[in-house]
Amino acid sequence: MEDQLTDRAFWVNYWERKDDLSINIPNNYTFHQQFAQIIENQPIKTAIELGGFPGFYSIFLKKYYNLDVTLLDYFVHQPITNKLLTENGLKEDAIHIIETDLFNYTPEQQYDLVLSCGLIEHFKDTADIINRHINFVKPGGTLFITLPNFKALNGWFQKHFDLENYNKHNIDCMEPALLAQICSNAGLEVIQAKHSGYFSIWLEDEKRKPLPLQLLKKAIWVAGKILTKTIPFNSKQLSPYIIVEAKKPL
Repeated sequence: MEDQLTDRAFWVNYWERKDDLSINIPNNYTFHQQFAQIIENQPIKTAIELGGFPGFYSIFLKKYYNLDVTLLDYFVHQPITNKLLTENGLKEDAIHIIETDLFNYTPEQQYDLVLSCGLIEHFKDTADIINRHINFVKPGGTLFITLPNFKALNGWFQKHFDLENYNKHNIDCMEPALLAQICSNAGLEVIQAKHSGYFSIWLEDEKRKPLPLQLLKKAIWVAGKILTKTIPFNSKQLSPYIIVEAKKPL
């Protein structure tokens, strides 16, 4: 589709290059505090992760909260997800799998929690992709979206040293106020929309990058971590992520 900044071939190649997918997901995995608040304060029993292959967050939610979890993506290589499940002490059928194109799929059910982590920024029409998320949310349920903040130092680093990856992202959508307005326009109550995390930068396929670039990235990463550990704060300039949480009315 013209709206997509990536295609299936991109994701097949992306995941086939990864050699560190079978990890034991810790209880302090990224965004664990946000998930804890949502699940502990609301009657969450079912969840669906959109665009989440190989299923890190789906497995996190199953492993630590025993939710009834579904993973939906248009590229799922089942052996990789099965290996990840086994590594985390779960049976291969512990989560439901739907392999489909989100743009050609009508939800067969709605869920208490609908999440995506690093999905919406790969589409040009941000309102459209968010509204497709909302279609999965049960009345009274919660929408939770995260995406990278490439308007921060991390984005500058990506643009200058990995332009190909940078261009696969819709930079314009990386504004909490814009995302909050889209959710509000769709009738949701926005709980939070903000920059998240004190500091981080990263490189895709870092081990395959030139050594000088790896060293530069490491130096910036260390300096940023020291600064934000001394003076911890979330900011548009340094925070690596944006998070949005919203509720659908009953």
